[in-house]
Amino acid sequence: MPTDCISYQNSGYFSNLITDYLDQKTHLKDLYNRFPTLENFKEQIAEKEVAFNQNHRSLLVTVLQKQYSQLSISHFTQQNIDSLKANTTFTVTTGHQLNLFSGPLYFLYKIISTLNLTNQLKAAYPAYNFVPVYWMATEDHDFEEINYFNFKGKKFRWNTKSTGPVGRLSTEGLDDFFEIYAKELGASNNAAYLKSLFENSYLKHNNLADATRYLANELFGSYGLVILDADSAELKRQFIPYIKEELTQQIAFEKVNETTKVLENYSVQVNPREINLFYIEDNLRERIVFEQNVYKINNTKMEFSKDEIFDLVEKHPEKFSPNVIMRPLYQEVILPNLSYIGGGGEIAYWLELKSFFDAVKVPFPILLVRNSVLLATEKQTKKADKLHLNWADLFAKQTDLENKITHRISEFPIDLTTQKESLQQQFEYLFQIAQQTDSSFLGAVKAQEIKQTKGLEKLEKRLLKAQKRKLHDQLERVTELQNELFPNQSLQERQANFSEFYLEKGNELVSILIHKLQPLENHFSIITI
Repeated sequence: MPTDCISYQNSGYFSNLITDYLDQKTHLKDLYNRFPTLENFKEQIAEKEVAFNQNHRSLLVTVLQKQYSQLSISHFTQQNIDSLKANTTFTVTTGHQLNLFSGPLYFLYKIISTLNLTNQLKAAYPAYNFVPVYWMATEDHDFEEINYFNFKGKKFRWNTKSTGPVGRLSTEGLDDFFEIYAKELGASNNAAYLKSLFENSYLKHNNLADATRYLANELFGSYGLVILDADSAELKRQFIPYIKEELTQQIAFEKVNETTKVLENYSVQVNPREINLFYIEDNLRERIVFEQNVYKINNTKMEFSKDEIFDLVEKHPEKFSPNVIMRPLYQEVILPNLSYIGGGGEIAYWLELKSFFDAVKVPFPILLVRNSVLLATEKQTKKADKLHLNWADLFAKQTDLENKITHRISEFPIDLTTQKESLQQQFEYLFQIAQQTDSSFLGAVKAQEIKQTKGLEKLEKRLLKAQKRKLHDQLERVTELQNELFPNQSLQERQANFSEFYLEKGNELVSILIHKLQPLENHFSIITI
């Protein structure tokens, strides 16, 4: 059975920015507050305890109780919500879009990373309480990103339209979708549970926010997860000063642009706008722009003077929605939060925000890359062992894997290194002669060296190709296994839906993951199920 461990840095699936962050490269030190170690949370707690507005706590609890009023709530979750009133309670937060039926597998990994970190923090700092929070991205409007999921290689898509914040989108029409999906599940006990879970989540709730809250609560409520919908007039009232500041001073635009210059050698994740706010209604989410001394709502006829838009902010703060730049600030203003847990892409854009947070005097959270997981069946693990494959082999790009295995199992060496070295020695002798005769001969020798070296390189490539054809059957078994574990030659966690594995393991799936995942360890968890 393969036993090697794959670090995020060596997996080939993380950007240079994230690998350099994980390696704590010195040139990135100013882009984050504290690196995620258990010891560093001591100072993070002290900083947040002093800076957080304690008056926000009681309102946060009131809003959460209201949002949970129609839900069956576990004792653990209720206890966590109540504890938020105390100034010794802090949150660890992850966020996720409202993907249909949770979307890709990493929905589970984000939340489980959050649950497990709060447990580790409680063990290390018993005088404090730590609450795991799932921030539902209810205000997003990129419906095309969330309206489908993959199950056993098939894409199930919800064919409807959405123009406003997805959390407010009606679930009407999902009964037809459910009929198609239910047929694929079969008739086992686990299939019956999945059907019931989908039906109770989406067919018995009126909008996508309520449906997703029910789903996440069913899966993780017993572990104490607290689910928050920040599309709330009460919560946004606390954000009013920052909304006004963004409308008039554009601090985010200035500070984030400064940071992107520091990151010029990396692919920048997001670029700021002059105003990083949207105007939202049930069927509308459009950018706010400042033109000709008035505030305009993009693609509409609405416009406001400064006094008018400030009046609207005071009366209806729920009509203002933070974009990807402002949302993290909103989160840290309304939550007593210590850490944000996200995927590589999310952590990359958070790294652009530290100077902005400093400018508005809000503590910057500890940034933790969520757990990544490869799930393998016993059969797949045994197959890898039989083929003499380790996990590093299987994480390689498929062409590189084929080449590596061809070299490994070929009955003779495929590379022509010995011949190249011999050729080089022959030309060294010819160059010595060339130094003693006409310069035109030196040019001829150089040209011939290049020609013959290239000829050997071409032969080497053709030899590799010929061996790959000869060893086709063995290579096919290797690539078949890799394609099973890495569908579409991508990470399993970005492709498959949890239901594919729940069908086989049932409730045991979540408990296995909670038992195995270690949020502060930066390596892929390869779990045989």
